[in-house]
Amino acid sequence: MVHSPEALVVRHTRRLPSPTGPAGEGAVAARQFDAALMSVGFKLSAELLERLSGLSEGTVVDTAVRTLAAVREMVGDHVRHNVYFIDFPANVPDTFDFWMRCIAEALADDATRDRTLEQLSSGVVNLLTLPTYGNYRHTYAEMLAAHQELIAAAGDRMTVLHLGGALDDEVTALYLALAGSTTPLNEDDLRDLDVLAGLCVHGPQPKAIPVRENRAVVNRARLEAGSDLLLDTVTDVLRLACALSDGDVTLQEPTRFRGLSRRVRRALMAGLDSVVAASEAKLADVHAHREAFKRLGERLHPHEYPRLPHAAEVFAVARGEKRAPSFDARVEELLAMDDVTGAVQLLKSAPGKLFRALDRLLRSAAGQEERDAVVAAAEEVAPLASGRVVLSVREHLHNRTEGTGGRRVFVNRLGRAHVTDDTRAPVLPAERKRLIAALDAETRRRLPAVERLLVDPDILDVALPLSGKATASGLGVLPRGSVSPVDGELLRFFVYWKQREHVTDYDLSAQLLDATYTTVSWLSYTNLRNFEGEHSGDITDAPDGASEFINLRLGAVRSTFIVPQVNIFSGEGFEEAAESFFGFMLREAEQQGRPFEPRTVRMKSEMRGPGRVALPLAFRRGRDGRWHARWLHLYLKGMPSHNRVEGNRVTVATLLRAIMEREQLTIRHLTGLMADMGATVLPWDGATVPDVPVTYIGLERPEGLHPDSRIITPENLRDLIPD
Repeated sequence: MVHSPEALVVRHTRRLPSPTGPAGEGAVAARQFDAALMSVGFKLSAELLERLSGLSEGTVVDTAVRTLAAVREMVGDHVRHNVYFIDFPANVPDTFDFWMRCIAEALADDATRDRTLEQLSSGVVNLLTLPTYGNYRHTYAEMLAAHQELIAAAGDRMTVLHLGGALDDEVTALYLALAGSTTPLNEDDLRDLDVLAGLCVHGPQPKAIPVRENRAVVNRARLEAGSDLLLDTVTDVLRLACALSDGDVTLQEPTRFRGLSRRVRRALMAGLDSVVAASEAKLADVHAHREAFKRLGERLHPHEYPRLPHAAEVFAVARGEKRAPSFDARVEELLAMDDVTGAVQLLKSAPGKLFRALDRLLRSAAGQEERDAVVAAAEEVAPLASGRVVLSVREHLHNRTEGTGGRRVFVNRLGRAHVTDDTRAPVLPAERKRLIAALDAETRRRLPAVERLLVDPDILDVALPLSGKATASGLGVLPRGSVSPVDGELLRFFVYWKQREHVTDYDLSAQLLDATYTTVSWLSYTNLRNFEGEHSGDITDAPDGASEFINLRLGAVRSTFIVPQVNIFSGEGFEEAAESFFGFMLREAEQQGRPFEPRTVRMKSEMRGPGRVALPLAFRRGRDGRWHARWLHLYLKGMPSHNRVEGNRVTVATLLRAIMEREQLTIRHLTGLMADMGATVLPWDGATVPDVPVTYIGLERPEGLHPDSRIITPENLRDLIPD
C-alpha cells in the first residue's frame, strides 16, 4: 500500500507535520478529532491540540480524516474483524460437538446429504466439504450488535501524536534517517525509503549511506533524476540493477531483470567501468554473484560499449573467461595451509571480515602465540569496523561460554530459522574476556558524551536493533530477542488475512508449554476451548478478508510458555496474500467489548516472511508470576499445505529452548556504558519531567521534555547504534 508523505511521517515518528491553513476557531473540531483518536488508542499532545485549535474548522477536519486513516491502519482497525462464533469468547462450543453439528446440518441439506453420507461410511469426513464450516454465518453488523461497547480502562494503550515541523522538513529528516541508517532496514522501511528518495533526490543528502541496500534504493532515484551515482563496488551496480527491476536489492533472492533503456544501460556500464578502473581488485567481488552478473550482462549488452573495457571485464569474470581471485578465496587458502597468522594479516585489510571470522580464527590457532596474534589484530582494527559489527561480535562472544553441547540458532535475513547442536570448541576464557573488554572500550569511545540520561525501565531489556531485518513493520513491535512486560488479565491474539487470487486458509493457534518445553495443550481449530481460553472459530476462505482470534485468561494458564503461531493450511503465502498481519490485545477481566478493540491493541505486525508458519513472539511466565513477551519474528518452512500446530510441536519447542537460552545485547548494555562514561542515569517514573535538556530512552515519548532533548524511542532505536 502506498502511503502519503504525511502518513509516512506519522507512522515512523509518531509526529504529525505541522498542519497549515487559514487561522480560525478550530477548537471544537480539534477536541472531536482528539476523541476520535482516543477511540483507536491515540491522542493529540497538548501542543498539537493547541496548534489545531487555532486553525480553521475545515483545516482541522481535513487533517483529522487523513490522520485517522493512517493510525487506524497502524493498529489494524482499517479492516473489518468478524468472527465465526458470533458471541466469542462466550458460547464457544466443544470442538467435537461443533463438528457433529456441522455434519448434522450437512445431512439436512439436500445438496450435501449424499456426499456426507458417503464420507461417513468411509469413516473420514472432510470438514471443508461441510456447507456451514469455515465461512461466516452472520454479517459484520450482526456481530457488532451482539457485543457491548468497550469500557475504557486505565491500562488501555494510549499513543500520543506530537506536533512536528513543516511537512517538507519532516519528510527530509525521515529520508536522511532511513537513508543514513547504520543498520539494514526491513522490507517495509526499504519501500518507504524508495518513496522518500524520489521526493528528496534534489534536497539534502546524508553524509554517508553505509548500508548497501539503502544505497541501491537511493541510486535508483538519483539515476531517474539524472544525478551522479554513489558506487564504489561492482555489487553496488548489481543492486541498482535489481532495484530498477523491482527485485531483491539484498541479493538473497534472484531478480528477473527487465529490459533497460539505452540511457540506463549506459549509466550502469559506466558505473561498472569507473569502479574497476579505480581498482581492478574489485573484480573479485563478482564471484559471490556470478549468475546474477551473467543475467545482467544479457540485458546490458557489454559488446555495444567498446569505450568501457573495464566494465566488460566484470562479465568476463562472471563467465569464467578471466581470473580474479576473491579475497575470501585467498583467506581460505591460507587457512587450508594452517597459516592462521597469514590469514589474520590479510584480514586486517578488511576489518569487518576479520571480526566475522574471529571465532573461527581463535579455534584454528595452533597455540597461544597465534591466539594472541588474532586478538591483537582485532584490537588494532576495531576502530575501523562498523559499530554494528562491533556490537554483533560482542553479543556473539557473550554467548560463547566455556562449555560445549549447547544449541546454535541460525536466522537468515528473511527470518527463516533452524537449530543445530553446537559442536564447536569453546573460545578460551582469556581471549574471550580480552576481546569483550576491547569491544566495550571501542563502543564507549564511539558513544556520544551524555550528561543526563533519562531511561524508561521497561526499555532496558529491548534488544539493540543490529539489523532492521530482525524487526517486523508495525505498531508496538520490538527487535528480535527483546523482552517486554505484559500487564493484563486477558491476552487476545488476532490474525487477519485477505487473499489475492486463490482460496487461502490461515489458522491462528497457540501452543502452551511447561518449563521443560513440553507441550501441555494448545488452542486451534482442532481444540476450540479449554480451561485457559477460547478460539474464535476456523475461517477457510478470505476473498473479502478474514480474522481469527484466541482469548487466554492469563491467571488460568497452567503453562510456562505461550507461543502463538499462524499456520498456512492452504493457499497463498504471507508474501503472496493481498494483506496479512498478526497482533495481540490486553484487557482487564471486566472489559467485554468487541472481539477487536483498537485501543487494547499492544502490538500489530505485518506478516511478510517466506515460510508457511509464522512465529511472531512468545510469552514466558517468570518465577514471580508475571508474564513477559519475547520477540521472535521467525518463520518456519513448514509443509506446502496442511500445516497444524500439532505437527509443529517438536520444532517449535526446540527452537524456543535455543532462543530463550541465548542472551541478547540490550539497551541496558549501552546505558551501562554511558554510565561508565559519567552520565547521570535517571529512571523515568512517568511523572517528573526535568526542565533541562536530557537524552531520553523509552517506549513512548513523554510530553513536556525540554525542546533541546534528544529522544530515542522504538521508532528511531537504530540511532543508538554508533557509527
